Amino acid sequence: MDRRKFLRYGAATGALFGTARINPDFFFSSAHAQGARPLVFLSAENITGNWDPTAHTTLSQTNIEGFVMGYLTRAPMRPGAPDEVVYELATEITELDAHRLQIKLREGVTFHDGKPFKAEDVKATFEYGALPDRPKQVYPGPTDTFEVTTPDDHTVVVDTSKGGYGASLFIFLASYLPILSATDVAAGPNGPLSQRLNGTGPFRFVEQRGNDTVMEAFPDYFRGAPKVPGVTFSFVGDATTRMLSLMNGQADVIERLEPEQVETLQAQEGIKLSRLVSVENKYLWFRCSKPPFDNPLVRKAAAHAIDRGMIMEIMGTAGEASSNFISPIKFGYFDIPDYPEYNPEECQRLLAEAGFPGGQGLPELEYITSTGFYPKTKEYGELITALLQEQGFPVTLNVMEVAAWNERLYDRPGGGPGHMVDCGWSTGSPEPDLVLRTHFHSTSKRICGIVDPELDAALDEERNAPSMEARKQSLQANLMPMLADKVPALSLFTSVLIHGMRADVDGLFIYPDGQSDAASATVA
Repeated sequence: MDRRKFLRYGAATGALFGTARINPDFFFSSAHAQGARPLVFLSAENITGNWDPTAHTTLSQTNIEGFVMGYLTRAPMRPGAPDEVVYELATEITELDAHRLQIKLREGVTFHDGKPFKAEDVKATFEYGALPDRPKQVYPGPTDTFEVTTPDDHTVVVDTSKGGYGASLFIFLASYLPILSATDVAAGPNGPLSQRLNGTGPFRFVEQRGNDTVMEAFPDYFRGAPKVPGVTFSFVGDATTRMLSLMNGQADVIERLEPEQVETLQAQEGIKLSRLVSVENKYLWFRCSKPPFDNPLVRKAAAHAIDRGMIMEIMGTAGEASSNFISPIKFGYFDIPDYPEYNPEECQRLLAEAGFPGGQGLPELEYITSTGFYPKTKEYGELITALLQEQGFPVTLNVMEVAAWNERLYDRPGGGPGHMVDCGWSTGSPEPDLVLRTHFHSTSKRICGIVDPELDAALDEERNAPSMEARKQSLQANLMPMLADKVPALSLFTSVLIHGMRADVDGLFIYPDGQSDAASATVA
């Protein structure tokens, strides 16, 4: 089938590439009845205090954005069908040619501050989100590699011919960055963008009260007013406290359940569970910016010292085995044949080749992890530490509260804190570059800080491929095997998002990145 016709077909059915038929209104209801009380959601992660969606990579704030902000498309995503989308602010996406993408926009939509939603807002969001100083780098290249034009108030054309890469990359990215108001963007990063959220979603941002983010139903939401009067999104760092709050009725929804909590809650009347294979992989990131992990032989040796099967036993229902640097519900996923597996003999051979026989001469190594957010990080961190020590790596595990861990997460000039860091990465789009290019291209150093010309070339090759099929071939035949050989990080497993909720919560849809659609939710 002609690809341009394929994309127009997707606009009618709500599915790109014909993978499934999804009605664009499938997850929404136009009912206007208001519930008696707001939905109370307990988060496992704190917020940064800067509300600009391009200024952070914090999952809790991304989840809050899911209630408040509007997106061109939403990507439900499931294994085997990563290309599914639900049209939201966009009504049609058409690939005019290899370097031009046309996006038709929904009419009659307003921002919470009353500004009408127009093509200028999409243009401003794309250009602002691509600026090199934005911490959440989400577009294929800087602003000088693409051009956005607005033929009318409800049409956007993206032209990537200057960058040499396919405009189809923007199809997947449309499900990731929320659309900002052009007026807010014009005020700059220190203006309203940083002080509050202003979106087109079902709930309006009201205020931040300590650890509580307060949102209220937006009566002019284009799908109809939400059924609950609001959402209170609260940070509670202790997993046991979150569970007890759910059991005693103080909370309606909690996230990031530990495996043993699942067993406890399954036996409770009035509580139900949601389990989703997520877009998030959990990684052991090596600080490639400083010794000894600037040496790929040492990184690969460490990877061969780790038994991922034992980690999966610890994770239980909260993890899904995978052998790639992206989730199985991302575009291009496959099980990499030569992905590093537990092999003590190969570990020792590589250490000797690197000049550290049996680990002799290695410096003292710090392994940084967190507690209270991701399930079982301390438990499997202790296992990884013991396995590395067994092979001669002098490792000390440093278990930190989430806020302190966040401060030590990213790489810095001369090398970031510690030598290994446990962290997941979750992006609400099928686009693999939101993980791969974000972390492994030398122009976008995040946690591992790797600078490798071969990786840069491989990342550029897959981005610049003339078609999605050619891009998939480049990912699977070149880039992903190269990452498995150089191991700037070891992807341990794919996270499974487990939410607990009161049985009287109905109509809440949870996406595999942790965001929620509560437009049709009710609370008895």
